[in-house]
Amino acid sequence: MLAHRTGVIGLPLRLLAREVYDRIVDLRGPSVVALVTGEERIVPPRTQYWVCTVEAMPQGMGADLVAVDEIQLCADPERGHVFTDRLLRERGQHETLFLGSDTMRGTIAALVPEAQFMRRERMSELTYSGQKKISRMRPRSAIVGFSVENVYAIAELIRRQKGGAAVVMGALSPRTRNAQVEMYQSGDVDFLVATDAIGMGLNLDVDHVAFSALSKFDGRRMRPLAPNELAQIAGRAGRGMKSGTFGVTGDAPPLQDDVARAIMDHSFTPQNKINWRNPALQFGSIDRLIATLELKPDDERLMKAREADDLRALKALGEITEVHARCSDGNSVKLLWDVCRIPDFRGISHAEHASLLEDIFIDLHQHGEVREDWLAQHIRRIDRTDGDIDALSKRLAFIRTWTYVAQRKGWTRDESHWRGATRVVEDRLSDALHERLTQRFVDRRTSVLLRRLGQKEAMVAEVSETGEVTVEGEYVGKLDGFRFRADKGAGGAEEKAIKSASLQALAPQFHLRADRFYNAPDTEIDFTEQGGLMWGSSAVGKLVAGADALKPKVEVFVDDVAGAEVAQKVERRLQHFIDRKVAALFEPLIALSRDEELGGLAKGFAFRMLEAFGILPRGDVAEEVKALDQDARGALRKHGIRFGQFTIFMPLLLKPAPTRLRLVLWSLSKGLSEFPESPPGLVTVPVAADAPEGADTMSGYRNAGTRAIRIDMLERLADMLRAEDSRGGFEAKADMLSITGMTLDQFADLLQGLGYKAEKGERAKVKTVTEVMPEAPKDVAEDTPVMDLADTPPEGGIIEKPEPPQAADTPKDVAEIIDEGLAPIIEEPEEAAQVPETMEGMDPAENPQGTAPDAEIAGAEMEIFYTFTWGGNRGARGKPQGKPYDRTKAKRGPRHDSGKGGKGPKGSKPQNFSAKPPRREKQIDPDNPFAAALMGLKDNK
Repeated sequence: MLAHRTGVIGLPLRLLAREVYDRIVDLRGPSVVALVTGEERIVPPRTQYWVCTVEAMPQGMGADLVAVDEIQLCADPERGHVFTDRLLRERGQHETLFLGSDTMRGTIAALVPEAQFMRRERMSELTYSGQKKISRMRPRSAIVGFSVENVYAIAELIRRQKGGAAVVMGALSPRTRNAQVEMYQSGDVDFLVATDAIGMGLNLDVDHVAFSALSKFDGRRMRPLAPNELAQIAGRAGRGMKSGTFGVTGDAPPLQDDVARAIMDHSFTPQNKINWRNPALQFGSIDRLIATLELKPDDERLMKAREADDLRALKALGEITEVHARCSDGNSVKLLWDVCRIPDFRGISHAEHASLLEDIFIDLHQHGEVREDWLAQHIRRIDRTDGDIDALSKRLAFIRTWTYVAQRKGWTRDESHWRGATRVVEDRLSDALHERLTQRFVDRRTSVLLRRLGQKEAMVAEVSETGEVTVEGEYVGKLDGFRFRADKGAGGAEEKAIKSASLQALAPQFHLRADRFYNAPDTEIDFTEQGGLMWGSSAVGKLVAGADALKPKVEVFVDDVAGAEVAQKVERRLQHFIDRKVAALFEPLIALSRDEELGGLAKGFAFRMLEAFGILPRGDVAEEVKALDQDARGALRKHGIRFGQFTIFMPLLLKPAPTRLRLVLWSLSKGLSEFPESPPGLVTVPVAADAPEGADTMSGYRNAGTRAIRIDMLERLADMLRAEDSRGGFEAKADMLSITGMTLDQFADLLQGLGYKAEKGERAKVKTVTEVMPEAPKDVAEDTPVMDLADTPPEGGIIEKPEPPQAADTPKDVAEIIDEGLAPIIEEPEEAAQVPETMEGMDPAENPQGTAPDAEIAGAEMEIFYTFTWGGNRGARGKPQGKPYDRTKAKRGPRHDSGKGGKGPKGSKPQNFSAKPPRREKQIDPDNPFAAALMGLKDNK
């Protein structure tokens, strides 16, 4: 066919059609090949070659070549009339081929006088070997039964005695059939149990064919098989140049000598009569259609076909009043005939089949399509993979009916959807049926492993994608990464052989797996929070400390039998992975370490940040921070460093991924045996009592009381606390509780952990109108120190720079802020909104402000509150005492640099004087996130 530009070939089975279609697709590609069967339709736009079942062959295509396989089926009682119609009416433009048995020579010569005959002799011998018990059947044999019950019984017997068999029946879907055949062809089992479906198209590696019976039920009666039918099946033994044998087994009697000789010599009685049914149908009415279908032939070689299932269904539906009334025109009668040609795949009963066809016809006639909800309901009912072999086989038969309906053009609204839906269900049922058949009829250990051990053959081992190791198909253990874990279930005589075969097979597998691992993307590799290195779900190594904290080393998990080459390749790949991971997640920190423009104190501070993985408690580097000038700070800020009140950190490194890796690298550098796990990212988390010192900082948190707070949220809280009177006392604001997500009691514990005192009290709850207060200034630089509200500026608006408090009296965190070297920022207060003393429309005498109307009746409602004050000594040397300092009313004073000589204005600290010209004012760093605020302050000065 492929020698012509176009062609159509008709085949007797959809299984064979699928096989031929796949072969042509391999040669010509899917874009020019169509597959059309009753249950499958694949038709590309540029189709040149049509592979079909004989019933589904397109008519009047005008193809260059037309071919029909197994033409001797013209004599088949059920389907013969279809093959006869193709013989008489189908022709190719350039060539027509009818392939089949030589028994059709005379009939074809009489009906098609212009036909030419070419004979191809079998190239190997087929020999009759007599009767043999199943227990003595040699390997690579096919045993044929002619009923489902017979096939199952034989397969069960072979499983017990020989270890298992593949099962092939015509009722199986192509997917299940191919899976079973593949199991036999691959050698997983040495026996095949089948119906006469293997007689057409299946080219198998079979040495011997044994018949378990010589008669079968043809749908009407039990009848003996003709010699040519036996030969069709026996011919599967041996193929090409390989000779084969055939015989009988079980309850089947020995073949008669003349029958056996006829099969061996390929000498059969000619088929002088073939089945025929009138192809010239008339659709004027149901009765007229039936009359044309029952018309008798006028040629002596043609005999009227017996009543087929489609004609029987037509007669049954024609007797239904509603159906008969609807068939009032030719198109309706033709539609009814198309519906009647739906095969009875289910085989329940003729009445059940006719009832289903009636529903389909009424839907098509009334709505122009099968209702989607009704179709979906039937498909959904079938789409189940539970149950035994019989249940799955019945569902497969049922879905074939709806697959056939979905393939008919114009019968459904969305043809492509329903074709795909029915195909998915059929494939799912097919896979489930193959699994059940294998579970029931195959014992792999008995059929393969022990057989090879007895024959003392070298066993073949394989490793699946999931790492499961099989020896001759039998599971023996699992390859976890590059380490083999043997299965403890193996024992007895085969245990030693299994172990030996596994090690032999794994030698090349280790190299193949190492190559695949080396070329695997980084997305397939990951590290655990305990420093393990994973490839998928397999552990392949672990991290160990290196000379540099940001350059860890790897230790691989590779069996000794894999060899040094495999171990080195795995180690290189893991080292590449972790190096790239560190470079990606710690990019800001690495860029900081490589900045050649940093010098002096900034470079030293950058080194401290590098050592601390980008997070430093401010108290640990208070002196270094105070020593940094604005240029150094600006250079460091360009790298994303934030100078907070409690922590100096890089916000980008607080994300979950860098935090997870930072904890691992820090734990390695500390030599910890158990690494702390990364927190879930909440604002506050409970303090881990058994966590090593510094784990909270590396996690991005700061311990405060019984909970730890995220350091970035802590800095936001610190901004709020600066605006409070920490000496006179203040209460928690709603915003403070909101950003921490805490209750008032939890918040009190948190502030105590930060160095504040919390005095608990109880008072009557007063419902007052909320006073509108000015917002706290938002343009304060991150690291700009703010004078405490308890401090009072001296007269004249000049703010002194107080001496830092003693370490024993003031926490380091507060001291370092006061010594920051920058004057505090003083904001003009906004004018507070006027609050009416009484509610609108209410007499003040009736209800005093802040008092509930029913307070006297209900009694006062009590509430708990906390007053917070700074826990350090506010009377430190150099700090003004007396009235608390209100920053909202202070004026911006000049900044003075402290020195050892002289006195500044208004009794300030000694100043240094110099005859040098004024120093050029430094430019404000444009990259500083608070540049706008600083410029505003400069303009106000």
